Amino acid sequence: MARKVVQGPIRDKEKTKQKLLGAVGKILRTKGYAGLKVSKIAAVAGFDKKLIYEYFGSTDKLIDEYIRTQDYWSKMNQDNIEVDISDGGKELSKMAILNQYEQIKKNKELQKIILWGLSESKPLLKKIADEREEMGELLFKNIVDPHFKEKSTRYRAIAALLVSGAYYLNLYTAYNASTFCGIDLKSDEGRNEIEKAISEIIDFAYSER
Repeated sequence: MARKVVQGPIRDKEKTKQKLLGAVGKILRTKGYAGLKVSKIAAVAGFDKKLIYEYFGSTDKLIDEYIRTQDYWSKMNQDNIEVDISDGGKELSKMAILNQYEQIKKNKELQKIILWGLSESKPLLKKIADEREEMGELLFKNIVDPHFKEKSTRYRAIAALLVSGAYYLNLYTAYNASTFCGIDLKSDEGRNEIEKAISEIIDFAYSER
């Protein structure tokens, strides 16, 4: 049987889109969000800026698509994750927050995006934050809330502290000192202690239901 050949224009369009998305990441990593200008993105990608409008509609939509490829919770929503939820979401909570803690450490572009969202009010960043909340609400309402019943708000508060802590500790050690509360968070030993604490807090929350 003859192998099906992908048409050139389709393949080239996808390559061009990926190069434009990659240019956003490169600029974000080296120049920060202030450098995300249409002419700069086009120059780094090596294309005419009209292709940004042709393939994405606008610079904001290009940046929006790039952020979605980096945002941990957006990517998690797209992945087919198989986790036993008969425990009311305990293992799912551990997996999600521990993976988030590790992914933020590894992804310098995601760190920049988080800082951008904290320092500026942008409609595209708010839209992604709102969608993140909607996804979280589905998990809470369908899995966690039925388990905790009248104590569901308390667990939501615990989850909020753990998620925000995973953000902050990574940003703090990436841009300031390596030590927090006497723990070296740039060492494997220090990070392991944080990971164990996250698991223990979730275990405690579920044991106190």
